[in-house]
Amino acid sequence: MSFHNPIVEAGVAGLAELFRARAVTPSEATEVYLARIERLNPSLGAVTALDVEGARAAAAASAARWREGQPLSTLDGVPIAVKANIAIAGLPWTSGIGAYRGRLPARDAETVERLRAAGAVILGALNMHEGALGATTDNLAYGRCHNPYRHGWTPGGSSGGSGAATAAGLCAAALGTDTMGSVRIPSAYCGVFGFKPARGFISTVGVEALSWTYDHVGVHARSIEDARLLAEAASGQVLALKAPEGPIAVLDFEGQVKVEPAVANAFAATVEAARTAGLLVTALRLPDYDFSRLRRAGLLVCEAEGAVVHATALGEDPEGFSAEFRRLLDWGAKQPAVKLARAYRDLAKAVAEVEARLAPFSALLTPTAPQTAFPFDQVAPANQADFTALGAFMGAPAVAFPTGLSPDGLPLSGQIISHDPAVALALAKTLAAAAPRSTPAGFTA
Repeated sequence: MSFHNPIVEAGVAGLAELFRARAVTPSEATEVYLARIERLNPSLGAVTALDVEGARAAAAASAARWREGQPLSTLDGVPIAVKANIAIAGLPWTSGIGAYRGRLPARDAETVERLRAAGAVILGALNMHEGALGATTDNLAYGRCHNPYRHGWTPGGSSGGSGAATAAGLCAAALGTDTMGSVRIPSAYCGVFGFKPARGFISTVGVEALSWTYDHVGVHARSIEDARLLAEAASGQVLALKAPEGPIAVLDFEGQVKVEPAVANAFAATVEAARTAGLLVTALRLPDYDFSRLRRAGLLVCEAEGAVVHATALGEDPEGFSAEFRRLLDWGAKQPAVKLARAYRDLAKAVAEVEARLAPFSALLTPTAPQTAFPFDQVAPANQADFTALGAFMGAPAVAFPTGLSPDGLPLSGQIISHDPAVALALAKTLAAAAPRSTPAGFTA
C-alpha cells in the first residue's frame, strides 16, 4: 500500500524509525490520524468512538519518552484502533449491539492494557458486525462500514471496521477478534494482512465473547512486520519469522468448496509463486472434512454460546438487539443438548483427522475466502468462512495475506495455517511479496 503522507505510509515499524530519527513526533502522528478519521470516516463508517483527549495525552507522554531516548517499546507512540467488543476504559463497549450503547467499562481489556504499557496511543473503537456473529458489518445500530475499495460493498466481518480502518489509513494497525474467520475475512476483502495467533496467545480477558470455545484476538496491519509488532505488544510474547523446515500442503478443494474464478486464479498464482520461491509444495485433499457441515456445526456452537453470553441483556432490552441477531441467538438457545454435544464431538473429531493429515507438513495454504467483497444488497454467501473456520477450530495460528486484485479491482487473499506462528508469518510475507499491492482510491492522500 502507498499513502502520500509519510506518517501513514510508515505504518507501525516505520513510525518507530521516524520517532527515533526525530523526523516526526508521536503527537504529530496522532494528529494526522485524528484528522484522517474526521475527514474520511463519515463516508467509511469504520470508527464508532474516539478518545481524542486520551490519545493526545498518550501521544504527548510518548513524545517525552522519545525525546529522552527511553521509549517503552517499538510501539511507543503508534496510533492503534480497537474493535468495539474489546473493552477500552471510558469508551462505549458495545460489541456492535445497540443494547450496550451506554456501557462504559472502568478498565481496559487485558490486551489493551498491554498496548498502553507498551506506549501505544489508543485512538478509539471500531465498527463491527453485531455481536461478532456475521461477516458483513452492515450494522443497524452503528451504521454500515463500507469497503475502502468500493463504497456500498462489505468490508467483511465481523471485524469489518478493523479491516477497513487499517486499509484506509485511519490507524497504523488495529485489533480485531476472530471466531471463525472474523479477522481474516475482512483483511481479505480489504487487502491487508490479518493475523490470528493461536487460541489464547492474546488474552481474551475484557473481550465480549461470542464463543468462549473458539474466540481469538488478532491483528490487522498493512505489513507482516507491523502485524508481528502489534501481536507482540498485544500479547506480551515474543514473535519471530522462520522459514519452514518441511513441505507446504496446498489445499485441493475442488468439488468441496465453490470459489469465484478470480479467487481460484489468484490461488493458482500464489502456489506458483511458492514454487518459484523454492518452497516444496504438495497438494493435499481433506476428503473427510465436510466444509459446509462443519461450518454449520461451528455456527451452532457460536449461536448457543452467544445466547448464554447475552441472556441477561436480551431479557432486559430485547429491542436493543436487531431482529436478525435475536433470531440467531434464540435459535441457538432452543437447540437440544444432544445436538450441541454432537456438534462439539464432530468438530473435535474433524480437527483430529485434519491434524493427522497435516502432520508431515509445515503449513497449509488455502484461499482466505471463496469470494471477493460483495455489495450490501446481495445476500451474503453461506460459505464465506469455509476456509477460515478450519484454522479457528484447530486453534492454530493463521495469516491472511494479499494476493493482488481481481479483474474488477477488488482485493484477493491467501491464507497460511501453521502451528508455528513464525512459519505462518514468514510464509505470508514471502507469498504476499509476489503479488502487486494497491491502495484504495480516495484514501491515498
